[in-house]
Amino acid sequence: MITMEHICKSYRVAKRNAGMKEACKALFRREMEVIQALSDVSFTIQDGEMVGYIGPNGAGKSSTIKILSGILTPESGSCLVDGRIPWKNRTEHVRQIGVVFGQRSQLWWDVPVIDSFELLKDIYAISPNVYQNNLEELTELLHLQELLKMPVRQLSLGQRMRCEIAASLLHSPKILFLDEPTIGLDAVSKLAVREFVMRLNQNHKATVILTTHDMQDIEALTNRIILIGKGRVLMDGTLEDMRRLAVQHGQTMEKPQADTGQGLQKTEKVDCIEKSPVCKEMVEQSTDSLERIVAGLYQKLDIA
Repeated sequence: MITMEHICKSYRVAKRNAGMKEACKALFRREMEVIQALSDVSFTIQDGEMVGYIGPNGAGKSSTIKILSGILTPESGSCLVDGRIPWKNRTEHVRQIGVVFGQRSQLWWDVPVIDSFELLKDIYAISPNVYQNNLEELTELLHLQELLKMPVRQLSLGQRMRCEIAASLLHSPKILFLDEPTIGLDAVSKLAVREFVMRLNQNHKATVILTTHDMQDIEALTNRIILIGKGRVLMDGTLEDMRRLAVQHGQTMEKPQADTGQGLQKTEKVDCIEKSPVCKEMVEQSTDSLERIVAGLYQKLDIA
């Protein structure tokens, strides 16, 4: 089980204007700004649960994942992951978790993928039998047969991400943190990653926290969503709860009308607050995509 209670984290960022004069001034006196990445963040995730953790850029998603994985230490609050404090029990903690950062690699660039896997086997002290069984299973499920002998630098982005996910699971972690795992992937690669994560959760009861800007990932994989903005948890619930939240903030929805006879379908915008008796029906019949709903929420909540 994962528990975060009243976690706060801030960063001090140096700022200056452009130009050589400003650069020289900054050598002697720096202008610092405090960025509040997380402010009183609290939530609990049960074993085997798959949760979508969403929010705009700079909301605090990656900072949360880094605290949960033990990379960062919060300024206040408490965090327990299966009874461990991530930043204090780091060695034992990393043996039980897998982390995939979509924009960072844990594979060695110039060597074949299988060499990176062998090195990770030694780093995590994985027994030969467990390593071989996991390697065979991951190779089959993620279709890595033709990729293991290729240098990482020669892989496409989609191929590399499949290898990254396999690398994070070689040591059989109970918890998997996925930070934008499908960023930049084509449709086929996204489907392969989604299918694998779903199987992992169903077959191995792995706990999965997924941060992404791709709402199709959220719809396909998660039942529970945690919405974060400006370092604060704004909502913790289901997709339907998010739609209700959009309605509560007066988000305009689109409702289809009958065909006009010209082969076209018109839409009329309806204010859900004014039409509250049929609000639920409108949400269910809405042609708005989840992306439109989420983008509207970001603007209404002033967190975009």
